[in-house]
Amino acid sequence: MPASSPLPSPMALNIAAPNPSMFKKRSSQTLAPLASAASYLSALSQADARARHSHGRTPTATPALSLSSSITSSSEDTVLNEGDPSSHAHGFDNFDGLALPVRPPTSEQVFTTLHTEFGHCANEAYRLTSQHTQGEAVPAHVEQDPPYYILLSTYISYLILICVGHVRDFVGKRLSPGSYTHLVPRNGYAPLNSDFDSFYTRRLKTRMDECFSQPVTGVAGRTIMLLDRISPDYNHTQILTGTRTRALNISSYNYLGFAQARGGCADAVEEVIRRYGVSTCGARLEGGSSDLHTVTEALVANFVGMEDAMISSMGFATNSALIPALVGKGCLVISDELNHASIRFGTRLSGANVRMFKHNDMGSLEALLREVISQGQPKTHRPWKKILVIVEGLYSMEGTLANIPVILELKKKYKFYLFVDEAHSIGALGPHGRGVADYFNIPPRSIDILMGTFTKSFGAAGGYIAGTKSLIDRVRLRGHLGPYAEAMTPPVLTQVLASMASIMGVSPPLPPLDGGEGVVTTSGTYVHPGPAPASSLPNWLTLPYALASGTEGRTRLRRLAFNSRYLHNGLIKLGFITYGHPSSPIVPLLLFNPGKMNMFHRMMKDRKTPIIVVVVAYPATPLVTSRVRFCVSAAHTKEDVDVVLRACDEVGDVLDLKHGIGRGERWTVEKIVERAAEVAGM
Repeated sequence: MPASSPLPSPMALNIAAPNPSMFKKRSSQTLAPLASAASYLSALSQADARARHSHGRTPTATPALSLSSSITSSSEDTVLNEGDPSSHAHGFDNFDGLALPVRPPTSEQVFTTLHTEFGHCANEAYRLTSQHTQGEAVPAHVEQDPPYYILLSTYISYLILICVGHVRDFVGKRLSPGSYTHLVPRNGYAPLNSDFDSFYTRRLKTRMDECFSQPVTGVAGRTIMLLDRISPDYNHTQILTGTRTRALNISSYNYLGFAQARGGCADAVEEVIRRYGVSTCGARLEGGSSDLHTVTEALVANFVGMEDAMISSMGFATNSALIPALVGKGCLVISDELNHASIRFGTRLSGANVRMFKHNDMGSLEALLREVISQGQPKTHRPWKKILVIVEGLYSMEGTLANIPVILELKKKYKFYLFVDEAHSIGALGPHGRGVADYFNIPPRSIDILMGTFTKSFGAAGGYIAGTKSLIDRVRLRGHLGPYAEAMTPPVLTQVLASMASIMGVSPPLPPLDGGEGVVTTSGTYVHPGPAPASSLPNWLTLPYALASGTEGRTRLRRLAFNSRYLHNGLIKLGFITYGHPSSPIVPLLLFNPGKMNMFHRMMKDRKTPIIVVVVAYPATPLVTSRVRFCVSAAHTKEDVDVVLRACDEVGDVLDLKHGIGRGERWTVEKIVERAAEVAGM
């Protein structure tokens, strides 16, 4: 292409196409690695400048990459193809098939993230603040029932599956006993698997296994690379075909988009590997810790607004191994009926008595408190040694928020201890990303114990528990994780430090004015501690200005808030039955019938723009409330959510899923897309 030829704007190409797809076939040519970041930024800058010149406005997103659905090479994540030598003679680099001149950046919007991992979105209209409006009641969890014919067909479907499964077992044991050797006693040994206990797995789940445990490779960011597979024996075995499909990822807990292979956090992780060595990263540190552990625990305590914190290498174990250090025999644990399995397991190990209340029902909680306090311990009726109420900040299957303001009022009245599991809410809720306390503008220290994980918003692994120093000291001695579990590796710790500091921002090397515990103003507004003092981070850890200043962290929080409300309210306006709080990045869409689970998954994945979703069924949910669970990320652009809404609109019509009461009249998907800012603000 001559250097003087006018180049079509990538944004213009997207607008001209009636149904533009981010995911199109790429040529079989192996892409060369990016020569320099400068060429990438220059290409994006020129694209932005031309788009503004052509349309008279700032583009809402940068051009989407050309992504392959059948890639076997290792270069699927390459951003720019340097092209043939002739293109360089004219001073051009090949950007997804478009030749873009390499000149100094002139655009006001300079994106430094890989578009497949974190979407480029420059439109400030697509930003919201995640914050509870003071004085408003917290929405209660309302279960909407579909029409009776949907419930009836769902029960009949399960009845048919169960009956056919038992008939196949009865006939198969007699005609093909070799297929059941693992379920019957043999050679004097009892079977390892119970015939009855494994019935659901063998006869129900196996029929739907296509939509579970999808193998992937690479970074689970805005998009994800699927390993294609087939099953020649009705899902008993899966065979990889050797091809791959790049799909829009609406199924990962990557709330803030920190699951990136490139960027400031990734650079910090590479640096710690160079400093600590590869062998240290895989070493077992039983009952020990490194200097990074002390630094990370201090930053976590500062981030959540508590005196002290203890970190662990596994989020599930944080609950299951540390709750027994908090309560024991003679104590009472009051648990929400939909609490996570790790909480249930931990309370059983503790030996404490357990009572449950209806999910997020404050009336049920108060009635239970009155009963247990008045009756005391069973048989002896002595007072309980302590009462611990455990709730989740954000429930992963329902998308509901715990009613923390009302629970704190009950706490003052009935004098119990409060444990809040913020595995999904920390980093994802609140104007500062500090979880439900931040969202409701509540001082964190009014809550006794805060627990959370690093596997969601921070793109790392492990978990933490935070509280007073005396409490954490006891947990270090009495909890099983301290003396027995492996310590977190330096790369994981560095990812936590870098991502958390990016949310807080990093201040000059001066002590924080508030002593690291936050302040309450005269108007009663709580101000979270921050930014993180530079002295609280390793001196070798340097972040790019956008991360160190906290600018990018605030942008990610506001993008996540918009995407969450936009998808949630958009699905309701389309007529679907959804659960959860509008600010929740978890958006469950009810499917009910088990047959629709497989169909929904396949129809979304087989679209021109493949979309990978997670479907959830029994025992994670009640038997008749099977659902697809969308997980929104700050990495998604408004256009990505548009793609999901359009796909749901079409698939919902085919599978008869639009049975929601909604909010007033239903809207068409095009009306929702056109008035996205209004929909998100509903």
